[in-house]
Amino acid sequence: MLKYKGYTARVELDEEAGVLHGEVIGTRDVITFQADSAKNAIAEFRASVDDYLDFCAERGEAPEKPLSGQFLVRATPELHRRVHVAANAEGISVNAWLTRTLEEDTKEFG
Repeated sequence: MLKYKGYTARVELDEEAGVLHGEVIGTRDVITFQADSAKNAIAEFRASVDDYLDFCAERGEAPEKPLSGQFLVRATPELHRRVHVAANAEGISVNAWLTRTLEEDTKEFG
């Protein structure tokens, strides 16, 4: 994963074309790039984000911001109870418990 100005990109190898293809994730807007090396992929990612921000500014539109860090979770009452009990058993808030659990379970996605 690449990060720049709060944006994150996923990069994959296109073996057939012999290029690295990247896409900014976490936005509804489509921001892509490609390159022939890791070093160039980083540069192209940054240039794509800068181009996107410039394009939005030229049009007088606010760029879509990366995710805010807040989201609503809908759960069954039983799951809600279990989460509440687990958090209380550790002496922490439900928010702190969920954040820690999500951090642990998503480390590989980076």
